[in-house]
Amino acid sequence: MTTLAQRKGGTATGTPAPRAGRGGYWWYLLPGAVLFVGVIGGPLIYNVYLSLTKWSGVGSPRYIGFGNYVRLFHDSVFWISFKNSVAMIVAMVVVPTVIGLLLASVLFDYLGKRFGAAGISVLRAVFYLPQVLPVVVAGIVWGWILRPDGAFNALLDAIGLSGFTKDWLGNPDTALPAVMMVMVWVQIGYPVVIFMSALGRVDPEIYEAAEIDGAGYWARFRAITLPQIRPETFVVALTCTIAALKVFGPIYALTRGGPENATNVPSYFAYYTFFKKLDVGYGSAIATVLTVIIVLVAVGIMRWQAHSERKELSGS
Repeated sequence: MTTLAQRKGGTATGTPAPRAGRGGYWWYLLPGAVLFVGVIGGPLIYNVYLSLTKWSGVGSPRYIGFGNYVRLFHDSVFWISFKNSVAMIVAMVVVPTVIGLLLASVLFDYLGKRFGAAGISVLRAVFYLPQVLPVVVAGIVWGWILRPDGAFNALLDAIGLSGFTKDWLGNPDTALPAVMMVMVWVQIGYPVVIFMSALGRVDPEIYEAAEIDGAGYWARFRAITLPQIRPETFVVALTCTIAALKVFGPIYALTRGGPENATNVPSYFAYYTFFKKLDVGYGSAIATVLTVIIVLVAVGIMRWQAHSERKELSGS
């Protein structure tokens, strides 16, 4: 009877089923589409157009075709900034993901059983605190710590290691490692929170069965934990990689891309070219290339995730 009513376009009670108006439900997408075009799509298209021009921001842009892109790929500063982006991926993706996974496992498996949910919540909030702090505030604090007369050099002096004191952010040899250390500190709380949520959904009976069979902690970690939290691992890898490729605030607050381009990254290079050198067309070309790289990397990670899931399903 219910099936007959539904076939006639009604419900089980005989009330006619609601019908979409003209255009269906697409009208509900219209506000979001308008905002997307106005905030993202339109500026993106205009930026691509400016990348094909020579313009100082005053007067009319002069079309020069792909001249800015030819210049870009012969620009040594761009390749230095791209190399520094690889260092940022190490500092914001690889190291935080590995350390975050280990910390989450320790917090969940050991400290959680000893201190309970309340204690773990406090520790989790402490690790996540750098993500909440404004970038400028964190940059100012770390800039004070790492300057020649800052807290870090004072600590080295206090423990008798004055020979190791340096201008950590002013020396081309130490500036990039110092910024990478700061970015590890900033980023590590995010994977900890994500991985702890992932561990919370794993069935504890799987661990209990493996423990009864004699599997040690590391064996359980490799055979159970890592496969079970694979989706969250891909989420962390994707979001952190995008953040690393477009990182700007910490570089601006700490080093302004210096010294000698040692910490320059494409996003800051585009900003400096666009607003400081008033070479709008060239800055737009840098931003366009960076956007393409981010899209390609994101698509690659998502395809890798889809392939991994298909392989897991076929293997099961």
